[in-house]
Amino acid sequence: MTDLLARLWLRRLAADIALWTTIGLVMAILGPFGSSERSLPERLLYWQICMVGGGFIGVAIDEPVRRHLRHFWGRLILSSVAMTPPVTVLVGLTNHFLSPMRLTWSNVTEPTFQVFVVCIATMCLRQLAWAQAEAPVVAPPAEPAADPTEAFRQRLSAKRRAASLLAVEAEDHYLRVHTDAGDELITARFGDALAELAAAPGFQTHRSWWVAADAIDEVTWLRGRGEAKLKCGLTVPISRSNAPPLKQAGWF
Repeated sequence: MTDLLARLWLRRLAADIALWTTIGLVMAILGPFGSSERSLPERLLYWQICMVGGGFIGVAIDEPVRRHLRHFWGRLILSSVAMTPPVTVLVGLTNHFLSPMRLTWSNVTEPTFQVFVVCIATMCLRQLAWAQAEAPVVAPPAEPAADPTEAFRQRLSAKRRAASLLAVEAEDHYLRVHTDAGDELITARFGDALAELAAAPGFQTHRSWWVAADAIDEVTWLRGRGEAKLKCGLTVPISRSNAPPLKQAGWF
């Protein structure tokens, strides 16, 4: 976890440096605030020192502000105002070493407003960029789980297709399907019904019965024979060979 956080921090810092370097390049080309009087190489060096150095100052101030203040504009103004004095000093020192301008109080404080304008613009771009990167990804709503009885339900009439399936009873070459909307006789083989209901929670209780697990209300077992009483009042036989799954499920 520590290595992951370190990699994320370094990646974010690299993105910040790329942003400041790009802004410095644009400023060098435009030459605002009288910097156009310098040669292009001098402007490039001057603005890279001011923007990258000022960017590090801004991050050092903005990080604790970000942890305590989530409001976009409040954070932006507070960080920009707080970083303006040290960045102004950085600009004054850069002017002193890269030009014949003397390091005096007036020379250092004179560009304060211009520094504030650049700071607030730069930090605004930074906050907008990271707001997009940190925006929570909203997962699409999960699709409802597929109904394991859906294939079998297609055999029923529209009236009972959406009803709760309770039990399936084999009657010669037909199946009587019991639902909470009544029962229905359909033409189908019991083996085919078991195959279509294989993934559904339920039990084959007898050679001619399948019962939905949530339809069972009570199970009785006596002398090798059993019965399952369903919540709808229907009583279903349980054969010895089909009893183990019910026993394993804790019904008796």
